[in-house]
Amino acid sequence: MSAIGEESVLEVRHWTETLFSFKTTREPSFRFVSGQFTMIGLQVHARPLLRAYSIASAPYDDHLEFLSIKVPDGPLTSRLQHIRAGDRVLVGRKPTGTLLIHDLLPGRNLFLLATGTGLAPFMSIIRDPDTYGRFEKIVLVHGCRMIAELAYCDVIKALPEHPIFEDIDDRLLYYPIISREPFRNRGRITELLTSNRFFDELGLAPLDAAHDRVLMCGNEGLVTDVRSILESSGFGESSHTRQAEFAVEKAFVQR
Repeated sequence: MSAIGEESVLEVRHWTETLFSFKTTREPSFRFVSGQFTMIGLQVHARPLLRAYSIASAPYDDHLEFLSIKVPDGPLTSRLQHIRAGDRVLVGRKPTGTLLIHDLLPGRNLFLLATGTGLAPFMSIIRDPDTYGRFEKIVLVHGCRMIAELAYCDVIKALPEHPIFEDIDDRLLYYPIISREPFRNRGRITELLTSNRFFDELGLAPLDAAHDRVLMCGNEGLVTDVRSILESSGFGESSHTRQAEFAVEKAFVQR
């Protein structure tokens, strides 16, 4: 079997002029774990043009979903942003990644820290019942420049109404934060982690390596700064061979 297959586009949603998501069909044999990514692309000049994309859909969904920025001169996104329902896209058949909750030590609270399209793997994680079986509280923090870029906010807020979930109203805590225009939560994620206000609003104690676990996916600045904060507080980074207190998606790149 080829490592790359083809799927049909089912739906495309343009959130802003620079942000869109799309759903595709899903081969029944395609299996993945929440938090993983796969290769997505198009045939360009009779050759596959591929980039890594985190999977935003849940493992039980009969479709696949992806979130992408639009780069006017990007080799792939300059083309991918124009796809429509019925078009064909390339999908890698071997998902992988480092944002796996099973690579984390058991804990009480799970903090999911994302900037921009780094939200995608966390949309899969918060829609996975296994996440709620492992942690008491799931805190999803999504940092963007503008309010319009808060993709999936309606989906996140409606999640407790999904028939597969029960009693998660006070267990999934969504905290959007904006850096470039007025908003109730203004600033950057790194500022939150050292802010008493953030934890007080959530009704949680400050980060503690004994109880808290962290996954992060976003720009290089977020990863570098948060890693420094966590490591100075006694958090260790996990791998597929070593459980620890936090993990980072190392494959996240601007596309």
